[in-house]
Amino acid sequence: MFLDHATIQVSAGDGGKGEVSFRRETGVPHGGPNGGDGGKGGDVVLVADPQLVTLMDFQYQRHYKAERGDHGQGYDRTGHGGESLYLKAPLGTVVTDAETGDFIGELLRAGEELVVARGGRGGRGNAFFATATNQAPRRADPGQTGEERRISLELKLIADVGLVGEPNAGKSTFLASVSAATPKVADYPFTTLTPNLGVVQLVGHRSFVIADIPGIIEGAHEGKGLGLQFLRHIERTRTLAVMVPADALDPQAEYDGLMAELRLYSEELAAKPHAVVFTKADLLPPDWPDVTVDAPGAWAQFTISSVAQRGLDALLEGLWKHAAKVVEEEKAMEAEPEAPWTP
Repeated sequence: MFLDHATIQVSAGDGGKGEVSFRRETGVPHGGPNGGDGGKGGDVVLVADPQLVTLMDFQYQRHYKAERGDHGQGYDRTGHGGESLYLKAPLGTVVTDAETGDFIGELLRAGEELVVARGGRGGRGNAFFATATNQAPRRADPGQTGEERRISLELKLIADVGLVGEPNAGKSTFLASVSAATPKVADYPFTTLTPNLGVVQLVGHRSFVIADIPGIIEGAHEGKGLGLQFLRHIERTRTLAVMVPADALDPQAEYDGLMAELRLYSEELAAKPHAVVFTKADLLPPDWPDVTVDAPGAWAQFTISSVAQRGLDALLEGLWKHAAKVVEEEKAMEAEPEAPWTP
């Protein structure tokens, strides 16, 4: 089972309370206050784990609580801080507050940590409140309550290339032929029920990741078929491969329909760079003219046959070069210094 959305309750640990204590030792007739501070409560932290590809673990347990901090003690001893609770989540997990919808953060790199609930601060012991005019304070702070909130986890797979096409457009066959992925391939619609990822290896130690999502049909942006449920998984991709069967009755109409659905779902998604890929070329007669469509926004058009292994090398090289180009542009934007502030 593939799970790409979960809502859980997280509770950070409460801080320990401060201690009211006074020094009592033989030979020290006027011992002062020596109550220690309480320990800090543990945080609840999400950690990006590249080995995970689903939020399934959060389906079976919905409540998570970190350890509270110990109370302060005499002799100026601070209570131990509570242990933080670390929860593993897949790369691409987006975290929002389930009540307000506010964005909390996202996990994009392996090992990246995101604190989703902060532990309460420990209370101050009476030693803290000692002054020249109040040398025996009997005051101590209670520990601060740890954060408690409902958070929504949404998985958006991270890939370089996203495959877009109607059911049985040949996306899964293509993914299986160019990577080690093993998606289900059959001759009926909606064979692909969940997204699949595949790593493509090229010569020169080059590689990139392809995401295949269930087929898009007309009305997908309104929830028809499986498209709406999984379109989010190609939002992070650097380029798209819009796949149209070469033997389609009207390739232009099929291409236009796919782009329309992307646009209705998200203008940003539709604006992503894309190539048009005509699949199943082995089904065409040898003398069939080249298939093309009017696609002014596409950076290239390819014709392939995954079964006959035709045209794959040119397509993979094109996808690699374009994804690499986008990566370089992203790095350049990150390195670009901010303009100096001027009053």
